[in-house]
Amino acid sequence: MTQTLQARNITLRDLIDQFGLQEVQDDDFFWEWRSQLPDLSEADKWFLDQAKAAFFNHLKYPPLLEKVVQVTLLSPLLFLGGFFLPPFHIQAEKSVEISKDDDGVIIRGQLDFILLKNDLWVVVIESKQAEFSVEAGLSQLLAYMMSSPNAEKPVFGLVIAGGSFLFTKLVRFPVPQYATSDEFKLRNRSENELYEVLRILKRLAQF
Repeated sequence: MTQTLQARNITLRDLIDQFGLQEVQDDDFFWEWRSQLPDLSEADKWFLDQAKAAFFNHLKYPPLLEKVVQVTLLSPLLFLGGFFLPPFHIQAEKSVEISKDDDGVIIRGQLDFILLKNDLWVVVIESKQAEFSVEAGLSQLLAYMMSSPNAEKPVFGLVIAGGSFLFTKLVRFPVPQYATSDEFKLRNRSENELYEVLRILKRLAQF
């Protein structure tokens, strides 16, 4: 992995200018997050309902650190998705620091990268002030995804920021192209959106 890809302040503009990265708007490009999603068992749904309740319980005791998000949301998703068992393995990557200047106040955050097998990345954003959206981690996630050793296979990623989730797909051959899913939010009043996140994870696991 080159130093360029590890730059903490890398932006989508950098990836566009240096690597020719293109965003694809065609729904057919990233069809995996929408089609042929597996059903969940009632036990899966019960477990995810508990995870959602735990997340909102911890919101009442700030700061909501990345480790809390990992324990209450990410760990149940990975467990139910079967990512703790062969052929998958979890490999923690280096953290990347991010920051923003809000009226003279520097707000700092942390991106923790997790690699599942070779072609599925997860990044969790830590911010004590909860100021960062999933967009804050997208460019860094794409940079890591571009380092995948197999240029001819699609690579998938998931950004988690608090109670928000965003999937992305990257294809590097013949030119690097990416697309994103809809953003899933636990604040939405519809069905627990962790259901859909888990269904997508299970679908991506099949690749």
